[in-house]
Amino acid sequence: MNIEQIKKLASAYSRHTDLKQTTLGVYAVNDGKFFLRLADGYDCRTKTAQKVLEWFAANWPEDLAWPESVPRPSANKEDAA
Repeated sequence: MNIEQIKKLASAYSRHTDLKQTTLGVYAVNDGKFFLRLADGYDCRTKTAQKVLEWFAANWPEDLAWPESVPRPSANKEDAA
């Protein structure tokens, strides 16, 4: 998982759901500026990136295809173990 993949997921999710990325950041990691900082070139901790990825996997809309270039983790944490 890299920052570009996280940004790709956030962009696709935001466009599909009409959610602002600030709102999406609050939902995913309780930080409204998270995706804005990534867009500005900042990085994030590996633990935070994993949390975001897991949130997307668990909350991805059924009628939206997951981007093929981004590996999708199991939405069930027990499956990932």
